[in-house]
Amino acid sequence: MPRTEEPDAGAGVAILTYDLRGLKCPLPVLRTRKRMATLSPGTRIAVETTDPMSVIDIPHFCREDGHVLEEAVKTQTGHRFVIRRG
Repeated sequence: MPRTEEPDAGAGVAILTYDLRGLKCPLPVLRTRKRMATLSPGTRIAVETTDPMSVIDIPHFCREDGHVLEEAVKTQTGHRFVIRRG
């Protein structure tokens, strides 16, 4: 899945974007968990999904693994979650 960086308007720090659109449960959480394990604490990642269960699964994953869910928004094609690695 494509990964890009975009500037964070608030802090001027790049946010990694992880495109998981088209994947069904449980793959968005499994792939996010694997990707988060490679990041340094404090790194922010934007996860894009189309799976409707992601609105339950991603926040639960963040709580369980000690990450901070900074943003969860509905988009035209699905959802976008901004997560700070704990």
